[in-house]
Amino acid sequence: MSAALQNPAKSALVLFSGGQDSATCLAWALARHERVETVGFDYGQRHAVEMQARLAVRDGMARVLPRLAHRLGPDHVVDLTGYGRIAESALTADRAIEMDARGLPTTFVPGRNLVFLTVAAALADRRGLEVLVGGMCETDFSGYPDCRRATIDAMAQALSLGLDKPVVIETPLMALTKADTWALAHDLGGQALVELIVEASHTCYRGDRGQRQTWGYGCGDCPACELRAAGHAEWVART
Repeated sequence: MSAALQNPAKSALVLFSGGQDSATCLAWALARHERVETVGFDYGQRHAVEMQARLAVRDGMARVLPRLAHRLGPDHVVDLTGYGRIAESALTADRAIEMDARGLPTTFVPGRNLVFLTVAAALADRRGLEVLVGGMCETDFSGYPDCRRATIDAMAQALSLGLDKPVVIETPLMALTKADTWALAHDLGGQALVELIVEASHTCYRGDRGQRQTWGYGCGDCPACELRAAGHAEWVART
């Protein structure tokens, strides 16, 4: 966690894309906070399936975690398509998924988490929500520098200064592998939550919902699918 309040927070805003990580974070937040809202960002993703998946996961979450369903509040969607055009990447334009001259994957959207956290902090301020929850992960960060612990800590400090109040960013997956993330989902909601993540969440960079794998839907060979598949296989092997 990037910072801690003196008293446990009662409300949270989850940065919610509808992928495996944010779905697990939503369940984690519901288990810890009395009031939980979600925010999604339309930044011009090539595949609308991501925006559809987040609704399916949210709806399913209330079903698989019925004792916590009353904690799930409104969802918010923010239009950041202008930003997406500026920060062009393989996720927003027809480009090959490969490494660029800096050694970063072309799926890297420059400053994406920084923009998301800034907008989420503004929304949380107006909604009276005490903490932000994000699925950033340093272990499986796929080369994205805005997923690193140091980046999130610096962002929390900058937002706290800019808003003149403590901004807490909770990152429950930061030190976890993808196998650990599957295990956490199982701990939080049992096989029902795991199955919801398999069936409804979306991670594939190519937006493929036609191929059903043991770990969910996806092309199976983009970096996101490879990470998800390897983590699922490792988790299954442990159990």
